[in-house]
Amino acid sequence: MTGLHTPLCDLLGIEHPVMQGSPGPWSSPALTAAISEAGGLGSLGTALLAPEQIREQVERVRSLTQRPFAVNHTLRPLSEEAYALTLALTPAVISLALGLRPELVERAHAAGSRFVAQVHTPQQAERAAEAGADAIIAQGGEAGGFGGTISTLALVPQVVDAVAPVPVLAAGGIADGRGLAAALVLGAQGVNIGTRFMAAAEAEIPDAFKAAIVAAGSEDAVKLEFAAAVFPPRPEDGFATEPRALRTPFIDRGNADPAAVEAERDRLAGELVDSVRAGRGHELVPFAGQTAGLIASVQPAGAIVRGLVAEAEAALRRAAG
Repeated sequence: MTGLHTPLCDLLGIEHPVMQGSPGPWSSPALTAAISEAGGLGSLGTALLAPEQIREQVERVRSLTQRPFAVNHTLRPLSEEAYALTLALTPAVISLALGLRPELVERAHAAGSRFVAQVHTPQQAERAAEAGADAIIAQGGEAGGFGGTISTLALVPQVVDAVAPVPVLAAGGIADGRGLAAALVLGAQGVNIGTRFMAAAEAEIPDAFKAAIVAAGSEDAVKLEFAAAVFPPRPEDGFATEPRALRTPFIDRGNADPAAVEAERDRLAGELVDSVRAGRGHELVPFAGQTAGLIASVQPAGAIVRGLVAEAEAALRRAAG
């Protein structure tokens, strides 16, 4: 058992305090299973999936690993049919992003699943703790996908203090063992990592998407200032967020002239959804965080998990010395 085994590991039934950030529509049963097999907690995203597709993907993960994994949902939007099916499948963990409804936590617990909520402010974290979340992801603004504005370094200790003794996972700006070590020093009990696992061998995304992550610098991961015009509307109980992705001509044009995007919102929103369904979403909005600047190669997921743990242990030893 690793020296980095934290109480969070016992809570979620995992060996290492490493959770995969849900890749949304780029989810992959093979990647989810590989992370869990390596001792972390793989995550299966449900974005744009029909309920039967979710069932098929969960069954595929279970054919590849007997270890715990998470099924992720978001409130932008939330499919009641898909959430009900997830409850019936009783994954070890259900995670939720982009908002919070206490009844979703209650239903997860009634089904026998742990519930992990992702937040972007200390106030949101307090709401999640009051709703009964078993663990809370404090996601800093460096992260890819939909996120807030507070940096991870500032956010994590505030959330830790606000929700103690509920365990916290740090997210955003973490792609190697030094980031894991820093998260533990800040008081988190683990990390939630997305972009690094997108550049894993098992990730079922186009090679061009992986190559873009490897080639990108941190400055290439930008916020979409026009996101409200092309993504589903935020519900009243949703969190205020903007997505971060690697720059593309689509993003550069939108950020340069948000008013033009607003004028064509229906056409552009349809174009974006169609591209994702066709497997070309990365050509328009390749979700990725600022940790792209730390990623130099595509590696197997198991090697990434083991490397994170070994590097973190070494970093903590250096700091202690």
